[in-house]
Amino acid sequence: MSSIAPRAEAEAPGTREHEPGGGSGLVMDTNRLDTAAAIDLLTRMVRLDSRTETPGESELAGMLVERMRALGLDARLQEVSPGRFNAIGVWRGTGEGPSLMFNGHLDTNPVTEGWTVDPWGGLVDEHFVYGLGVSNMKAGCASYLAAVEALISQGVRPKGDVVLTFVVGELQGGVGTVAMLNSGVRADYFVNCEPTDLGALTLHAGAVDFAVELTGVTRHLSKREEAVDAIEAACRLVPRLNAMTFSGAASPDHLSVNRANVGVVRGALSRDFHEWRPPQVADFVRMSGTARYAPSQTPDSVLADITEVLRGVEQEFPGLRATVKRLSEETGRPEFPAFEASPDSPVVRAVNDAYRQVRGEPQPTGALRPCCFFGSDAAHLARQAGMDGVVCGPGGRYNTMPDERVDLPDYLDMIKMHMLTIGTICGTTAAHLD
Repeated sequence: MSSIAPRAEAEAPGTREHEPGGGSGLVMDTNRLDTAAAIDLLTRMVRLDSRTETPGESELAGMLVERMRALGLDARLQEVSPGRFNAIGVWRGTGEGPSLMFNGHLDTNPVTEGWTVDPWGGLVDEHFVYGLGVSNMKAGCASYLAAVEALISQGVRPKGDVVLTFVVGELQGGVGTVAMLNSGVRADYFVNCEPTDLGALTLHAGAVDFAVELTGVTRHLSKREEAVDAIEAACRLVPRLNAMTFSGAASPDHLSVNRANVGVVRGALSRDFHEWRPPQVADFVRMSGTARYAPSQTPDSVLADITEVLRGVEQEFPGLRATVKRLSEETGRPEFPAFEASPDSPVVRAVNDAYRQVRGEPQPTGALRPCCFFGSDAAHLARQAGMDGVVCGPGGRYNTMPDERVDLPDYLDMIKMHMLTIGTICGTTAAHLD
């Protein structure tokens, strides 16, 4: 385990007087990108099964640490919980520019029904790279490591530190990034590379996961008229919850990121869910869902709005008892707050300029759909650490679906954009100059 303490850890944002940029005394050439090597890096990452809370998370983190060390970066594993590790690397600058952090997660969603390719095969065709987690978000993670590799190969050195963070447990509320921040890791600016189809996401929702419990009254089906059917009540409730927006939004943009979804429903007899007795009317349902809210709203206000909907269902089903609570009370895991960045911030402008240079057109920027409904570690970086940042990454349109994939041009263009963003924010010089 390395004892590296990156210089960026010792300085909170805003403690140095500087303007981002500093420019570059040399011309970096994004057209010299080794595309075959960049694609090989991504497929190597896809072939490691790093589903949440599996050994593959830390196996992948270990592989990335070794790769960063081979480049000459200060790199280490950081233990999040026993046997579970983030990978953190620092490309040391000359000390003359602001620092920039790239952030992404290594854990992936479960495999769903409907796949026609090997989820861990790393299949590449003329259009896409396929694999579980390639969109969410191994392509994002690979893109910033590939950008650093490309700059080093061109003899470039940053003036400010470039901090590469690869975290576990983002799909559990960001446990890896929270642990990283608690240890003191910081930079002046950040780019979180969640999949936005290369758009600059400057507003996304906060996420509060909730559990609703419905308690009815059971009877045999022969006396169904005397029962209070918890499953029937749930069938009424789910579409109402899914259609909700929430009170207190400060603007139309804030209201636009409101959304709720019930993702788990289970009903049977009693809290023990006795499923062997279908002739009886179910008297208990538990459903789990998530609500997405804006910076001007709070988890408490969201749950108050949900409670009002529950009171309405109780009136329709006399004798029904309905309750709601935050799932974080059971899991102890963090929740994603809402994220908002100024479109005029230096890092947003830098990413906008990089997109324009690579693609020759203005970059979509703002509360972009559908990614404005994401929760992301950008919110922890901004809220907990006070860092100035933006969310921008490859992938998105084929995210969290069977045969998950990423467009090759998007992945490669993202690498080029990161190269340019490093030049703008950190400044660059020739590698042999100190």
